[in-house]
Amino acid sequence: MGKGDVKLLGTWPSPYVMRVKIALNLKSVDYEYQEDNLESKSELLLKSNPVYKKIPILLHGGKPICESLIIVQYIDEAWSGIGPSILPSDPYDRAVARFWAAYIDDEFYPARAVNRIVVANGEEAKAAAVKELKDALVLLEEAFLKISGEGKPFFGGDKIGYLDIALGSLLGWLTVTEKTFNVKLFEEATTPRLVSWVDSFCKHPAVKDELPDTHKLSEYAHNVVYPHLKEVAAAAAN
Repeated sequence: MGKGDVKLLGTWPSPYVMRVKIALNLKSVDYEYQEDNLESKSELLLKSNPVYKKIPILLHGGKPICESLIIVQYIDEAWSGIGPSILPSDPYDRAVARFWAAYIDDEFYPARAVNRIVVANGEEAKAAAVKELKDALVLLEEAFLKISGEGKPFFGGDKIGYLDIALGSLLGWLTVTEKTFNVKLFEEATTPRLVSWVDSFCKHPAVKDELPDTHKLSEYAHNVVYPHLKEVAAAAAN
């Protein structure tokens, strides 16, 4: 299948678009990428996802697939004979992976994770918001130990898998959060395996060229995301 048969609609700051790019890279799928403007959404975006009107959208043979984790699962199935499997082969292990992927999206969705700190009123509230994120990472550390296997570098064992993509795509935003608010989320004392995992994940050939520039992402956060979160919080308080 040629490059023109696979097209990805996205925006560069989106960790969810990054998920799809990594999955396509793992499967060595050639694709065309279209950078969309969410302030003025393209006709193709609106036509392809008329329900939510958001990215990422994967077009495969002209047919749209939406929602990042659904797209990753689709890629794993559509190109099942190419490259490594992304989801575990065992049904129970697949269910466990999907459970933790849902947990990751619930706890680390960038707007929600950052919002808890941005709108915190005072240092005590800020510390409590940071602690929530750290506690969630400790749970993921425990899950990593159970899921990955003894001494393995990834959630997927010796190779990047579904959970690696789910959490790893958010590392850029978590790094910006750390630098902006002068906090440390991944710590040797509490999440030593995840600290090692971050390094392994970011160096992986399917990942390293897809990581967003931290400075550029930080500027976007300060100019677009944080002001919006503060406006929403102020409106909710009135």
